[in-house]
Amino acid sequence: MPAYPGVRRLLGAVLFLLATLAPARSAPADDPDAVRIGVLAFLGAEAAIGEWSPVQRRVQAALPGRTVSLVQLDHRGLRDAAAAGEIDFLITNPGHYVELEAELGASRILTLDPGPPRTPERSIGSAVIVQAGSGGLRTLADLRGKRLAVVSTEGFGGFQTVWRELAAQGIDPQRDLAELKVVGLPMTNVFEAVARGDVDAGVVRSCLLESREEWRRDFAVLDARKEADFPCASSTRLYPDWPLATLRHTPTALARDVTLALLGMSADRDGMEWAVPADYQAVHEMFRELQIGPYAYLREPTLMVLAERYWPWIATFALLLAAWILYTVRVEHLVHARTAELRAALAAREALEARIRANQEQADHLARLSVLGELAGTLAHELNQPLATIANYAQSLIRRSDNGRLTDDAVREASAEIAGQAERAAGILGRIRGFARKRAAVRERVAPGTLVAEAVALFRGMLANAPDIAVDDALPADASVDVDPLQIQQVLLNLLKNGYDAARGLPPERQRLAVRIGKGAGESAGHAHITVRDYGCGLDAAARERLFEPFFTTKPDGLGLGLSICRTIAEAHRGRLTVDGTGEAPGCEFILSLPLAPSASAPTESRSTHAADR
Repeated sequence: MPAYPGVRRLLGAVLFLLATLAPARSAPADDPDAVRIGVLAFLGAEAAIGEWSPVQRRVQAALPGRTVSLVQLDHRGLRDAAAAGEIDFLITNPGHYVELEAELGASRILTLDPGPPRTPERSIGSAVIVQAGSGGLRTLADLRGKRLAVVSTEGFGGFQTVWRELAAQGIDPQRDLAELKVVGLPMTNVFEAVARGDVDAGVVRSCLLESREEWRRDFAVLDARKEADFPCASSTRLYPDWPLATLRHTPTALARDVTLALLGMSADRDGMEWAVPADYQAVHEMFRELQIGPYAYLREPTLMVLAERYWPWIATFALLLAAWILYTVRVEHLVHARTAELRAALAAREALEARIRANQEQADHLARLSVLGELAGTLAHELNQPLATIANYAQSLIRRSDNGRLTDDAVREASAEIAGQAERAAGILGRIRGFARKRAAVRERVAPGTLVAEAVALFRGMLANAPDIAVDDALPADASVDVDPLQIQQVLLNLLKNGYDAARGLPPERQRLAVRIGKGAGESAGHAHITVRDYGCGLDAAARERLFEPFFTTKPDGLGLGLSICRTIAEAHRGRLTVDGTGEAPGCEFILSLPLAPSASAPTESRSTHAADR
């Protein structure tokens, strides 16, 4: 858990005392302002209040207009409350979370950070304890035929992690132990059962044993592992710490506010810390091996199992009929296993494709925001001119009114100018807002010249002293491409920004940019080529070779992701993004190639425009 055992116990006692003395705050089930956090009370309700009160206080401080409450429940109670929508968040052990993730769509947003030397990814294990001096029990293999105490067969740190280790030793807890004794919550019941001699051994969560003074005098740990980054005795492998998860009905805005609030907690001030969600694949692997939780379907009985279970009755049938039954059972078994494999592979593929699409959209959006963040520093200067004009005309109207010289013509002239300048400012902000908006990818048929014009307008609108940009469109008037306009504008804006950065600080004649639009030739026939030319310092051959690699950058403060994402966007449109040198001339040429729509006609007369005239 979040603090070291001694500090945690003292802090829990103080918080429980405060919670007991403080006025009770309850939230009706239908209270729209209530925030209910369900917690698994594996040490009992009182300990849960003391353990998780810092979370309640932190969220309450961040959401003063809401009523934040902790709901202490056992495994089944927490599941039922989540299914009924009676809680908005849940804090539970990793195994229980994985089950609720599969059954109810729970989604982790944070993972408890136990603090050094432990890490969120390796924080939970189990210790199998015996009475000190039990010479006959030294390893987990010695538990065969013995009595073992557990909190619950559903407990993660209280049973399931040890179950995995026993299975690796070839021991089935249900079959090979003399007794699997369930003592229930709190987990301290296990200590009492072992101390009284009711059982030969017991399972407790790692680090819970160290919270008891003089524990080495009373207990010993079987097969204690030596982990450099784990200070407590453990008989099992280590797993991620407890997650904080949302449910399907949890509002997104509320989840964001709670996440930000808890990420601000610190162990020194609050007694616990939270980190970004850890990888719970280790828990999935354990459940898959044990065929429990989301993987319980792997334990479904087959006809062969039924045949072995009821063989005395099957033996009464004739030998020919028995042979036919065995053949049928074998075929059904193979079909069932194959179907399950295909279903799981199809589901995994669909989930992977969905994650890839979501990650690509997120990367595209972040790349657009990165470009806007680099360019928006001069946006205030561009907006200052229309705002100053509006202020001047408004002051003029006031002065004319005070001097008695206000005429209808003066009011009309000033109003028209104010409206025009306001529309200009709104246009600048509207283009930026549209570019930064996050939305799903779409495909539209649009002219390449239109894409270039809008990207150039957006680029110029965000710079106080934008460079001269010449646009030469040599495509026929009806030429078009099927693309996501926002993604292609993102690519063009990146190329314009890179060209602008490459010539920054050089003489004005070398700060200009040129955009050329035409049809490809040879292997690129049937493609539209959009070439962005700068006259900057250029790139050597080695830099051009690695330019599109992720995290490679020639800028001191660059991340090296912009051009990599741009090439991914181009390839997603069945196109290409390449860079060429310019021979003896300075600068570079970036060429974006996109397939022309089938309706594109033969080239017509060249049309040259200048960005300043658009």
